[in-house]
Amino acid sequence: MNPLDAQAREDGVPVSRRSAVRQIVRVTRVVSDLERSRCFYCDALGFRLLAGGPLSDETKQAFGIPGVSAQELVLRLGQGELALVEFQKAGLAYPEASHSDDLWFQHLAILVSDMDRAYAHLRGFQGWLPITLGGPQTLPAASGGGRAFKFRDPDGHPLELLWRAARSEEFTVQGTIAIPLFLGIDHSAIAISSTRRSRDFYEALGFNTTHATSNQGVAQSRLDDVHDAAVRVTRLDAAPSKGLGLELLAYLPPGRASTTARLNDRVTDWMTLDMSPLVGIASRDVFDPDHHRLLLVYQWPEETGAAP
Repeated sequence: MNPLDAQAREDGVPVSRRSAVRQIVRVTRVVSDLERSRCFYCDALGFRLLAGGPLSDETKQAFGIPGVSAQELVLRLGQGELALVEFQKAGLAYPEASHSDDLWFQHLAILVSDMDRAYAHLRGFQGWLPITLGGPQTLPAASGGGRAFKFRDPDGHPLELLWRAARSEEFTVQGTIAIPLFLGIDHSAIAISSTRRSRDFYEALGFNTTHATSNQGVAQSRLDDVHDAAVRVTRLDAAPSKGLGLELLAYLPPGRASTTARLNDRVTDWMTLDMSPLVGIASRDVFDPDHHRLLLVYQWPEETGAAP
């Protein structure tokens, strides 16, 4: 079933395939201390503050929490955005002893221009914890090569430093004198239990499958800190956008199943998807097959004016 068809408009007309994803707007993470998280992402990873204030009424309405108090900071790195949200009433901490194959895993991959310099810069800050064993690992050639290092932010949310020559060149602004160390957000990756089921779900939303590979071996096991790691990686992109992508990580066997976390629990992440607009459709909260949370928004482009 098309995930959009499972939702109905107030007039009873089902949402159809005419609505498709245009881009991943941002990834949002629930944190315990906004200022601590802002300092970490800005100072250690090169983000800059874009906006801040109360979590919007539209977002709270979509999640069914109109009376809940929460503050939000929106950060930007390159053309990618990350939002941090702190609820006035704190939820549960990030699950202890979490692993890369657990089905609640969701990371942000930050593209860097120089892995050694980026890793050394990160090591100059406190509050984060490594996932990868022994420092940055060289990725399998089948996955496009490059180097990567995974770690956790002060609340436990996973992150990845990623260097790939071809992708780094795409993020480099021509004519600039100095190339930034932290270039942008390449993708968000989520652990899943079934590639076919998740791919069908996201393709029904309008994503395109652009690349797939199977990774295993010593480097992959050290990268993920998973014994004998074997993972099927599927890259999805929103057409025609070339911005933030999505990777599906199907470990064999899958890790622990996830349950639907409360919105204020620190394990909570959500992706905001900009959908092609349909008249009368409000923003909505949707879960994928493994309980990863999505916020679908239907916005008319500013340059076209209001909906007819």
